[in-house]
Amino acid sequence: MIRVRQLKVSILNDTKEELINKIIKKINIKKDEILDLKIVKKSIDARYKNNIYYIYEVELKLKDEDKIIKSKDVYVTNNTKYSCKVTGKEKIKERIVIVGSGPAGLFCAYMLSLYGYNPLIIERGDKVENRVKKVNEFWKTGKLDENCNVQFGEGGAGTFSDGKLNTLIKDKENRFKKVFEIFISNGANEDIMYINKPHIGTDLLRNIIINMRNKIISMGGEFKYNSCMTDIKIKDNKIKSIIINNKEEIKCDALVLAIGHSARDTFYMLNDKGINMNSKPFAIGVRIQHSQDMINKSQYGKFSKYLKPSDYKLTYTSKSNKGVYSFCMCPGGYVVNASSNNGYLAVNGMSNHKRDSKNANSAIVVQVTKDDFGPNLFDGLEFQKKLEDLSFSSCNGKIPTQLYKDFKNKKVSTKFKSIIPEFKGQYEFYDLNKILPKFICDNLIEAIDSFENKIKGFSNDDAILSAVETRTSSPIRILRDENYISNIDGIYPCGEGAGYSGGITSSAIDGIKVFESIIKKYSNK
Repeated sequence: MIRVRQLKVSILNDTKEELINKIIKKINIKKDEILDLKIVKKSIDARYKNNIYYIYEVELKLKDEDKIIKSKDVYVTNNTKYSCKVTGKEKIKERIVIVGSGPAGLFCAYMLSLYGYNPLIIERGDKVENRVKKVNEFWKTGKLDENCNVQFGEGGAGTFSDGKLNTLIKDKENRFKKVFEIFISNGANEDIMYINKPHIGTDLLRNIIINMRNKIISMGGEFKYNSCMTDIKIKDNKIKSIIINNKEEIKCDALVLAIGHSARDTFYMLNDKGINMNSKPFAIGVRIQHSQDMINKSQYGKFSKYLKPSDYKLTYTSKSNKGVYSFCMCPGGYVVNASSNNGYLAVNGMSNHKRDSKNANSAIVVQVTKDDFGPNLFDGLEFQKKLEDLSFSSCNGKIPTQLYKDFKNKKVSTKFKSIIPEFKGQYEFYDLNKILPKFICDNLIEAIDSFENKIKGFSNDDAILSAVETRTSSPIRILRDENYISNIDGIYPCGEGAGYSGGITSSAIDGIKVFESIIKKYSNK
């Protein structure tokens, strides 16, 4: 196969025929010499607002590949696929148990089922169909189910998000490709395989999760919903069983902890049982809403009407040497009440596949470390809880909201102006300075004002802030060795909650890594 890079196609003439014309011209061949064409990458070059292009990278099967002159943009490639054939020598006696059905747990379960290991997946929340109903009811009435909400339930926290699939991790083993193949085979659009910054959208992701569940069951896996792991039993430094809902005991030789970043009660229980953990840095801040049209025009200029809603990624280092950055940016999305505990309030963002709401929103967050929240294991977690407690009590469970100008002036807003909000959940005006620590507020203002230099209108007086964004990543890392095993034999910490990933794709990849480790140790023959 021949790989061809840097094929520029005008966004005004983005057709297969034009792409073929660019290929023919670049490598000097005739059209009938192309036997097969596969798009590998597609991105937007918007560096120059008066001349925006799509940039393609393709793989070609040609009649005579040897005659092609090779260069840095034209080269031979091996179309490698994910492969894992190793199975261990130790006979597995009890069923493998996976706790959590977010991306890490689901993909670990999918691969184990594919290889005939018949895992049992334990989920404290409900299946996604019922979960959606409960979350919508919560947004409407404020009645929260602490085990089934935006954070907990089948699909994990990513189910109520933009469904972003981009990741910065390097992937020589093609696990990335395997994740996307599984998504596509279960209903995702094929363009996620090549489009830059792919996303699925919360609406489509739910159906894909259902399809994955059904496929896992058809291959021998099993799900237990509304089943919270409340205890574990260890003997001779090895996992023996888990306790569900304080009563049912399930024996296991291997336990995958894909618990998610919000399972605070589970973190405390694991610590009591002697599982080694560390606290880790994370980030705290707010959600900010702008007009999506403003973001589009700033990013794409006169071409904005021809392109899909624009995203952005912003970073800044403050005068106090704090990192401030955008996180989980949702084009055409909604700010949502993402609470998981009564009396505590956190916000997040989500988008449907079409990204068709009026507003763009993103978290703008400030890095926090032990210097900010304390040296002890659970100090970061308690710092989260303190801010979420203030956020909840300030507006009696409604999302605290403030215009950016009023935030800078420490003044309670009275009405929205040029930007009309897009919320899922009730909201109320409040001075966010009374919720967030001063150093967070100061760094947010410094960064947002600086971001104006990158996106015109970002520091608009009418931009809408909401508090508090705390669930950017897990404040805890469950330690594991080079074989992905904790200090207790048979326990495999996995995914974002265990502190080893961030986002859907990296969590799914981590689930596959844990699957590989398990089958290298255990045989099911």
